Amino acid sequence: MLLKRKGFPEDDELLFCTVTSVQSHSVFVKLEEYGLSGMIHISEVAPGRIRNIRDFVVENKPIVCKVIGVNKERGHIDLSLRRVTEGQRRAKINEVKQEQKAEKIVELVAKQLGMPSEDLYVQISEKIVDKFSSVFEAFTAIAKGDVSDLGVSRNISEKLNEAVISRIKPPVVEVKGKLSLVSYDPDGVSVVRQALEQAAKSGVSVSYLGAGTYLLKLTAENYKSAEQSISKAASSALEFIESKGGEGSFARS
Repeated sequence: MLLKRKGFPEDDELLFCTVTSVQSHSVFVKLEEYGLSGMIHISEVAPGRIRNIRDFVVENKPIVCKVIGVNKERGHIDLSLRRVTEGQRRAKINEVKQEQKAEKIVELVAKQLGMPSEDLYVQISEKIVDKFSSVFEAFTAIAKGDVSDLGVSRNISEKLNEAVISRIKPPVVEVKGKLSLVSYDPDGVSVVRQALEQAAKSGVSVSYLGAGTYLLKLTAENYKSAEQSISKAASSALEFIESKGGEGSFARS
């Protein structure tokens, strides 16, 4: 990995590690993000009694560990493997894969510029350290159009933006819900249509399912904004239909 964090990790921090040595009662690993070494006592490898530590760890294999103690004076870092949940492990692996994807982009651009990829990575890292937690996060901001310049030279920026936009797609989530509308107005069809137009103002797509029920669908960058927008759309339609003497309901699907 090109990513190298400074200093020591914090307690409870999750780390991507490579097993370097397996002893009878301990495991030594390399902390890939820090370039440091750490140790896992056999009691922190897995719950319960361990007959053979090699049933759980193998040299040169990657694992995700949690920091349980740091002695900066001695340079000792104690880690745990058993305290990492499956969800935490998957999330960390995904984070590492994302950063490796960013590193591949850096390597590509560095090759085009005829410079060492490590040097370009350092340049980018130094520029984004105050705004982003990782290079991948910065690249995602470029892909979303939130950022156009990371502070590097114009030549680097142009090639970097081109590579990022072609290789990283902004994260998108989709939410759906069923909206039911009933109008008792003589011109009920028009009232329902106007209610649906109110919903559409929030950016949702509307499709007819039958029997006065409609599917609302919305895509957004994250679930929070998507949920807020689709709820706003449904509320607008329900408020309108009720103001005209009708009724309705909305349920997420």
